[in-house]
Amino acid sequence: MTKSTRPRGKKTMLIIAAIILLCIAAVIFIILPPGSGKPSPFLDERGHALAGSISEKIYVDINGASLGMFIMAKDQSNPVMLLLGGGPGIPEYLLEQEYPTGLEEKFVVCYLEYRGTSLSYKSGMDSASMTLDQYVDDVVGVTNYLRGRFKQDKIYLMGHSFGTYIGINTAYRNPELYHSYIAMAQISDSRKSEILAYQYMLEQYKANGNNNMVKRFKEFPIAASDEAFAEYFVSGLRDTAMHELGVGTTRAMRSVISGIFFPSLRCGAYTQMERINIWRGKAFAQTTPVAMSVRSFNAFEKISEIEIPIYFFGGAYDYTVCYSLQQDYYDNIKAPLKAFYTFENSAHSPLFEEPKKAIEILVADVLQGKNTMAD
Repeated sequence: MTKSTRPRGKKTMLIIAAIILLCIAAVIFIILPPGSGKPSPFLDERGHALAGSISEKIYVDINGASLGMFIMAKDQSNPVMLLLGGGPGIPEYLLEQEYPTGLEEKFVVCYLEYRGTSLSYKSGMDSASMTLDQYVDDVVGVTNYLRGRFKQDKIYLMGHSFGTYIGINTAYRNPELYHSYIAMAQISDSRKSEILAYQYMLEQYKANGNNNMVKRFKEFPIAASDEAFAEYFVSGLRDTAMHELGVGTTRAMRSVISGIFFPSLRCGAYTQMERINIWRGKAFAQTTPVAMSVRSFNAFEKISEIEIPIYFFGGAYDYTVCYSLQQDYYDNIKAPLKAFYTFENSAHSPLFEEPKKAIEILVADVLQGKNTMAD
């Protein structure tokens, strides 16, 4: 090679490297776009911040931890609702952004992100501290923060999926703090629910002639083996099958990747690192005591009576937390007032799948302390 061609070759390599870096940057920008890291404000007809509204992401020191949360309302004088999400580690605020409900029209809504997850995740956290008792204490701490800040003696508590494990235990232990408890996809008997869902999905795949999925299911004899049950519960097979068959997060969601993962990376209310931490926290939380204990939770045995009104929101197609068991538990639990509402077109997330009906129930029954719209 002559001296004259060496600089030319070096220049070509630099150009190629620059193009590659630009392509990588473009892919990152598309997958993980920048954002303000703040929720959008509520605006009036002139484009100004709506008077009396609140739209904020905050961190509050609770029981020695900095807990992240979103608080949303178009009118700060409305009743307060604390919403406990699923997972643990799937932010309920994220679902609200993907499937708007209008809750902020009727409530001051606080979307708590549990310690060790999402906004509340920090590397190096002690997983041993993430227990049911700690999570309940955290919810009580956040409840008292909300009561004091918004000057309300009692608030409303709603749980969704994993959040019903925390929610019903919190309401059971601290009824004096809450007007009522709303159970969306209430966990009642975790093990039995998983076995019923397994059997349903296996039969569906047999009927569809999907021999590959039938074979994969038979690799996990969950009814006969505790080891197989534990492996199946955290396997990709469970979530894949539930979403393929329309009995997962929502009736229409066919994949957690397309339905939750990619939307989470685009949600501008989180910074780019916070979006990454949603999934770091989700993975971390799966190994904690609270995630382990929910898998053996049996509400029939643990909580047979609650001292405040309880409202069940059940999706007819829910096999993530079996709808039939939600009904059975409703029939068994004692409460001063109770009601069960079937959402005929929903799977695991009735509030987000049929928001109009959910809001009507919240306004007509929950806020009024009635059960006129119940099944």
